[in-house]
Amino acid sequence: MEDSHGLYLPSDLPESASCKTGRLNIDGNGIRGSNFLGSKKRGHGSRSWIKIDRNGNSKVVELDKATIMRHCSLPGRDLRLLDPMFIYPSTILGREKAIVVSLEQIRCIITADEVILMNSLDGCVVQYRSELCKRLQTNKDQADYLPFEFKALELALELTCMSLDTQVKELKMEIHPVLDELASSVSTLNLERVRRLKGHLLALTQRVQKVRDEIEHLMDDDGDMAEMYLTEKKQTSESYPMNDLDIQSNVIGGSKLVSKSAPVSPVGSISGSRKLQRAFSSIIGSKHGSFISTSSGGENIEQLEMLLEAYFVFIDDTLSELFTLKEYIDDTEDLINIKLGNVQNQLIQFELLLTCATFVATIFAVVMGVFGMNFADSIFDYPYAFHWVLAITGVSCVILYFSFLFYFRHRKVFPL
Repeated sequence: MEDSHGLYLPSDLPESASCKTGRLNIDGNGIRGSNFLGSKKRGHGSRSWIKIDRNGNSKVVELDKATIMRHCSLPGRDLRLLDPMFIYPSTILGREKAIVVSLEQIRCIITADEVILMNSLDGCVVQYRSELCKRLQTNKDQADYLPFEFKALELALELTCMSLDTQVKELKMEIHPVLDELASSVSTLNLERVRRLKGHLLALTQRVQKVRDEIEHLMDDDGDMAEMYLTEKKQTSESYPMNDLDIQSNVIGGSKLVSKSAPVSPVGSISGSRKLQRAFSSIIGSKHGSFISTSSGGENIEQLEMLLEAYFVFIDDTLSELFTLKEYIDDTEDLINIKLGNVQNQLIQFELLLTCATFVATIFAVVMGVFGMNFADSIFDYPYAFHWVLAITGVSCVILYFSFLFYFRHRKVFPL
């Protein structure tokens, strides 16, 4: 593996930038670091990329958006998906000459001959670079069972799925003890920990769901899968240019012959030949596109579909684990609500018993208060009359209290 720091300039493009001794030179004019940072903030500066070719050789390069757009025939909106300053969901796009991959931290452009990877110190990016170079160098002399672009895409899917699965397992190991502790002891600290973990779970579920939906979307569209077969399109385009040029020269020559034999104005002749060339180019482009889609509509699409299906099953299992974990959290919350409801019912029962006892005691206090008044009555002539009143009132209050309890039991307000 060759690691070199410098500028990569495509052979078919003019030199647009060079990085030497800490300065950036554009069109021969030096721009110092402050201006360079200002242009980078405006979206026109160069960024650090990692270029990996078919042989597994990698090097760090500095490329701007315009250079990448011309080299890979990509619109600017596709490059915004790779910009680390913006947060976009996971996306895989098949274009005419490239595959735009934005899966978690792995953001790259895959062509038929190379991978242009966004340079980063993230572990997934470093692992993707080293693993891809290792695989390409190991299988360099062996028969290719997959095209180059599918190998790069497969590794991106593999690392992304494994990274998400690892995060799910770590979250699972962290959340189970917290939920068990919360089920046994409901406290503010445990509730706060569960709330934090549940938020992490929902965010992780959305990320996994987006990767799964993106893979499923590709599997459901044969046209998108055929568009991603870059090696076949490149080989087809290289095998046809000479024939197309011969046909085009014959057509143009025929048009010139007609113009000599017929009295046509010079302006009309020139415009007619241009229209003919445009029409011919559109016919050739449609012929190439139909040939590529037809040839890649069989075995190659099936090959890519099997590749995507393997990782779709893997990421679907990961998503199922997240749903299971969410159900476990919901079950724990239901258990806590049941416990809290039970405690609340016990408090209501106790309050009901206390209310009944207060009512009975109030009756007894009213009777005692009435006989405690200072008024003349014949009942006070008997020395034991007041004691009998106290005894009869007390027994009546006790009977009334137990009558309340019997009524509550009969109505099944609470078990006794």
